[in-house]
Amino acid sequence: MEIRKLIDLLRATIDPNQRQQAEAQLDQASETCARSGAACRCPAIIHKIIGFAPSLLQVVMMADCDMPVRQAGAIYLKNLISTSWQDREAEAGQPMPFALHEQDRALIRDSIVDAVVHAPDLIRTQLCTCVNHMVKHDFPERWTQIVDKISVYLSNPDPSGWHGALLCLYQLVKNFEYKKAEERGPLHEAMNLLLPQLYQLEVRLLPDPSEQSVLLQKEGLKVYFALTQYILPLDLISKEAFAQWMEVCRQVVERPVPPAALQPDEDERPDLPWWKCKKWALHILYRMFERYGSPGSVTKEYNEFAEWYLQTFSAGILEVLLRVLDSYRGGHWVLPPRVLQQTLNYLNQAVSHAHTWKILKFHMPAIIQDVLFPLMSYSAEDHELWTVDPHEYIRVKFDVFEDFVSPVTAAQTLLHSACKKRKDMLQKTMVMITQILTNNATEPAQKDGALHMVGSLADILLKKRMYRDQLDQLFIKYVFPEFNSDRGHMRARACWVLHYFAEFNFKQENVLVEAVNLTVRALLYDKDLPVKVEAAIALQSMLNYQERSHKYIEPQVKQIALELLTIIRETENEDVTGVMQKLVCVFTKQLIPIAVEICQHLATTFNQVLDTDEGSDEKAITAMGLLNTIETLLTVMDEQPEVMRLLEPTVLQVVAHVLQNAVQEFYEEVLALIYDLTSKQISPDMWKVFELIYQVFMKNGIDHFTDMMPALHNYITIDTDAFLSDEQRLLAIYNMCKEILTKDCGEDPESHAAKLLEVVLLQCRKKIDQAAPMLVELAATRLLREVKTSELRTMCLQVLIAALYYDPQLLFSVLQKMPDFTNHFVKQWLHDTDCFLGIHDRKLCVLGLCTLISMPNKPPALIEMAPKVVPSLILLFEGLKRAYAAKAAEAAEEEESESSYDDLEANVLSSDEDEIDDQAQQYLENLSRRALGVEAPTGMNVSATINDIDDTSDDDDSDFEPNEETVLESYTTPLDEEDCDVDEYQAFKQVMTALQNQDPEWYNALTTNLNEQQLKSLNEVCLLADQRAAARESKRIEQQGGYIFTQQAVPTTFKFGDTNS
Repeated sequence: MEIRKLIDLLRATIDPNQRQQAEAQLDQASETCARSGAACRCPAIIHKIIGFAPSLLQVVMMADCDMPVRQAGAIYLKNLISTSWQDREAEAGQPMPFALHEQDRALIRDSIVDAVVHAPDLIRTQLCTCVNHMVKHDFPERWTQIVDKISVYLSNPDPSGWHGALLCLYQLVKNFEYKKAEERGPLHEAMNLLLPQLYQLEVRLLPDPSEQSVLLQKEGLKVYFALTQYILPLDLISKEAFAQWMEVCRQVVERPVPPAALQPDEDERPDLPWWKCKKWALHILYRMFERYGSPGSVTKEYNEFAEWYLQTFSAGILEVLLRVLDSYRGGHWVLPPRVLQQTLNYLNQAVSHAHTWKILKFHMPAIIQDVLFPLMSYSAEDHELWTVDPHEYIRVKFDVFEDFVSPVTAAQTLLHSACKKRKDMLQKTMVMITQILTNNATEPAQKDGALHMVGSLADILLKKRMYRDQLDQLFIKYVFPEFNSDRGHMRARACWVLHYFAEFNFKQENVLVEAVNLTVRALLYDKDLPVKVEAAIALQSMLNYQERSHKYIEPQVKQIALELLTIIRETENEDVTGVMQKLVCVFTKQLIPIAVEICQHLATTFNQVLDTDEGSDEKAITAMGLLNTIETLLTVMDEQPEVMRLLEPTVLQVVAHVLQNAVQEFYEEVLALIYDLTSKQISPDMWKVFELIYQVFMKNGIDHFTDMMPALHNYITIDTDAFLSDEQRLLAIYNMCKEILTKDCGEDPESHAAKLLEVVLLQCRKKIDQAAPMLVELAATRLLREVKTSELRTMCLQVLIAALYYDPQLLFSVLQKMPDFTNHFVKQWLHDTDCFLGIHDRKLCVLGLCTLISMPNKPPALIEMAPKVVPSLILLFEGLKRAYAAKAAEAAEEEESESSYDDLEANVLSSDEDEIDDQAQQYLENLSRRALGVEAPTGMNVSATINDIDDTSDDDDSDFEPNEETVLESYTTPLDEEDCDVDEYQAFKQVMTALQNQDPEWYNALTTNLNEQQLKSLNEVCLLADQRAAARESKRIEQQGGYIFTQQAVPTTFKFGDTNS
């Protein structure tokens, strides 16, 4: 394509008057265009012309072209490579997706590294994304030369090529960063050449403190971090090479920064390359120590390395970091937050090891006093943010992502570790805190820091009797007075302390009463919003841990609820929505009069958040919290039908808003609301919502089918007559299941679709004779295609078994239309009986087999497999016995014992002890084993010949955990109801007794080959059948006002024909 024409088109895309037409020429695709790769001259499909993509790259690299045009070209090239680089197979009935011709791809592979090297910074980012995508699909099979290109630039003495080469190397390594060791072979082969060159370049650059040099050093450290973050390749990085990189990091951390790095404002310093370089060096040092260098906390392949690391490096690096902190506390360095945070993280790791603690313990008191305490105190920056933008103050303080990078959180963690794990540290710290709190000259900011430290140590103090016994006095003297402080941050800190000590068992009732009253007063009447938020969180903790506090909160609960709604609307804070949820759960009865007002308030706030949402994560989390609070309200009001009726219109406004506007990120929460509104009864408006769900599914909601399942289950089971009164409703269920089972949606959604078909057949038994064959055919047809998981295979079989239970003639009339399917179905069923789990699946399987062996016209495969039928049934009954026992045990274990406060002196380590994290070590090793050992299940294709079934497989499912209830078992059917008349044990006994009396030849075929153990198991099943019948009769008489006791003896022999059995 002509370069000049392409430049004109790109220039037009940045002209508002020509943009639409130009973009149409670049982007539109023609369905009639030949997709063979031949050059096309249609202007509407320019991007498909061979040579277009390389021409685009050529324009991007033209130094005499306007920068905006080059940027437009770079963005278009990035998008083109991202969407059309790799060859893709066409979906059924769809044309072949466009992919760049191999001739173009080869040209781009040859020149992209050179382009990154020579491109200006404004364009490099787009080109690096191109490199990343190309590496993902082409390395190493089609693009080994990227390694050679990078190597040439790294070894070239000309520094102009180093930056681009490092950026390309980073993209190469990033593609393998999260891959397992056995998948990283091509990278390690490349790094055998490139890693020594990278090291040599770092060493060459280290003496040069210029901004450009330090920027290159930072890029090199980023590459090393990405290479080693999750796997340390000991075959690639020898001990000598590792030591060299540790020395590089040590030098980077310890070297002074030039005056230029200290001149900008503190907020701007973290972006300077000198500090960024230190940050990445600290990232590496901490990661090596934490993941590979901590004996007792690493996987076994790093055990030897960890011991070597600890003895060789930990002390030297620790001394460097102590000097850094000494410069920081002396005011010589003002460290950026991330540098300080990573430094404290390293010290935190050092606390656990005797080797490093021996060095650290002498410095720890000074670190606590001069580093941690100032960090944990109310700062000038905090005050400015509180004053100028209290909403932002709240957002920052409650942002969980902030905790991962905050030096304040790192200080809190280090303080906690030292006081919990090392002897005398708690006592020394508490002496220091007491001195600060008792000193009348203490500034409010310092008092805040002291209380912050006390709250951070709350869980430790609560387990030490010496301190626990003094907590009442701590609250009275130092916490309660701050509720009356004229400084808002001190009132907020007082609430925060109560939140952290909420588990304390108050010795004096009046202290608890005062704590509750002060917190409620702060929530209701304080003028500062951050104080109200902290008070709300403290109140939630009291509701969680102080049951005695409920009676003191109850008189003002309506006022509290309404105030919480106001705070939620003003702050859009997710944590406060959690407080509202707790309040609704605890004071359900008291809040009934204002339930509708609460719901309307939450709905209005949700709409407000949606209207102002600019895609931020915080907004999305807040909106989800609001929806979850509405769901909590519906759940606790579930037994109040009149209240539910009044809540429904408000909730439906939210539901309609989300579904009609296709706000997919909230589909899961909204579908949960629909489930709640249909759990007891279904109003005419909710049937309209059913239609809306169907429309959403067919339009863009197929990925949310599993989220729709609970509500769809309600529509079928709560009001079955209404469901069947309009045949379009059943047709909608059929169409949704058909979409899932005939498209490549994944086997989990497919299992859910099969479950829904089974539910329909069992719930609507004898009521959908015309439609039932269509449902059966869906499941049977799915079994003819490849099935990878036993769950999906079992669920599809279960649909057929449900149809057999519904009407045997109906099932076999469908299966007979499919050549030889009936025999395969019977054989697969008997082969897979060990795959039926839980109570429902096994019960249905038993009832299905009982129906099958009772049929007058038996399939040939059943007669052939007769000796396996009763053993399969015995296996199912053994599983049922375990499942019923597990269900009973689970019910009995619902009461949890309260944890006691014990002194945890055993957790304190002496100076020569290491902390060994056995559980974490075992977990890491198990995780590693699983990652290496998991293989894709092969599955069993029902359409295969019977020879494919492995009859030697072990039909024992005894290694399942006792609690085998599957996720799908929660979708109940009439067979699962407590008062269900159908008992699988009695049904089995009745069928076998009838067969023995009426068809002895068939009975003998079923039982002749049973061994002694199987006969014994059969006896136990029949005894259980009698016991269950007697228990059912006793329950019936008890409900009528009387009760009978039965006692059963286990017979030593058993005959089905014996009336005494």
